[in-house]
Amino acid sequence: MATMRWTMSGRYIHIFCGTGVGKTSAALGKGVRAAAEGKEVVLIQFLKEQQSGGSLEFFKRLEPEVKLFRFQRFAANYENLTEREKEDEIHNIKNGLNFAKKVLVTEEADVLILDEILGLTDKGIVTIEELRGLIDAVGEGTELYLTGTSECRELWPYVDEVTMLSTPYRAEGKAFPC
Repeated sequence: MATMRWTMSGRYIHIFCGTGVGKTSAALGKGVRAAAEGKEVVLIQFLKEQQSGGSLEFFKRLEPEVKLFRFQRFAANYENLTEREKEDEIHNIKNGLNFAKKVLVTEEADVLILDEILGLTDKGIVTIEELRGLIDAVGEGTELYLTGTSECRELWPYVDEVTMLSTPYRAEGKAFPC
């Protein structure tokens, strides 16, 4: 049995934020543990940069225990897209946001991980109000994990736990091993 700190409503919401490495790994670890307990886990990635080391392929191998969804069309970094491509990508992201809300409302998953969703607020793609709507849709017995570099402090009063990750030192020229 997981040692989860459930709120009085029987739901649990956790933010992993900050500029440090390991936010996705921490949230995915929670999801893998839940999947090992037989729970339904959905991972939705938003504007997740392509990483070396095959992490996307690894995530896909976790299926069907952890269902992976990505709602981005372009492999290029969002900032490098043309204005037309950005409009298309925003449309895709909004579809992903609607899908996340559907997963919560229909209780399709016991655990929902929204990877890199917090950073969408900095880009002006998603509002704090939209994220608050997702939090409000979390039902009893559901765990929601939100990750991203943005702290989104406006959401903190509505969640159970916030973990800020920082990487205070990295040797020059050393890349994070993916």
